Amino acid sequence: MISTHHPPLPNLHSTQKGRIHSIETCGTVDGPGIRFVIFTQGCLLRCQYCHNPDTRNPCGGQEITVDEIISEIQKYRSYMNFSGGGVTISGGEPLLQPEFVREIFRRCKELEIRTALDTSGFPDFNASIPVLDYVDLVLLDIKSFNPQIYHEVTKVSIEPTLKFARHLNEINKPTWIRFVLVPNLTDDVENVEGLAKFVSTLKCVEKVEILPFHKMGEYKWEQMGYEYQLKNTESPTPKQVESVMNTFRKYGLKVQ
Repeated sequence: MISTHHPPLPNLHSTQKGRIHSIETCGTVDGPGIRFVIFTQGCLLRCQYCHNPDTRNPCGGQEITVDEIISEIQKYRSYMNFSGGGVTISGGEPLLQPEFVREIFRRCKELEIRTALDTSGFPDFNASIPVLDYVDLVLLDIKSFNPQIYHEVTKVSIEPTLKFARHLNEINKPTWIRFVLVPNLTDDVENVEGLAKFVSTLKCVEKVEILPFHKMGEYKWEQMGYEYQLKNTESPTPKQVESVMNTFRKYGLKVQ
């Protein structure tokens, strides 16, 4: 059940600015229903399978005001409302711009638009928490559970993400967990088992999404002069995906 309880809403508008990479007006994979998806600029993770490496640079993308974004969002309210959708802020990493993202969500709640945050939970914890005041659903990307594998995938520590996940559970924030299955990288049996066991302790988790690895972003790496280390890695087979899904189901989790 999506929470409808939010702090009081002052009737203020903002010309606060932030940096975004792009906007998708009718997304269907980043939360329920039809979504207006904002991809913010900047990310501290260096995921081997990232399909938007052009979002890494926090100074890239385009500068835009909250008012400009809200004006665009309102054009799609009927689609979102009819489908049970809403606004999702993804990235990059939205929590690198917490005040900007929080203000967008606050304005969405003024308009009675549902909100979702797609995050790795890695950025500064204290700065990130206020963003959750106006978030209905968190899509939390947990890249792996084994600390060594997590670091190999992302080049950062897993601890901030686990701390963020535990906080979501403490405040009972509706959460979907996302895990990218990469053959010979994240598919280690103990890694998957450990993640499933951890997620099963989070009562706020509504479901787990197993996302099969793909190479759709490889061309961007080449264009930017980066070495794509997974060029010889194939997508997981349906059997491999089902096996991982069953591991999560074994712990009583809803999986898709």
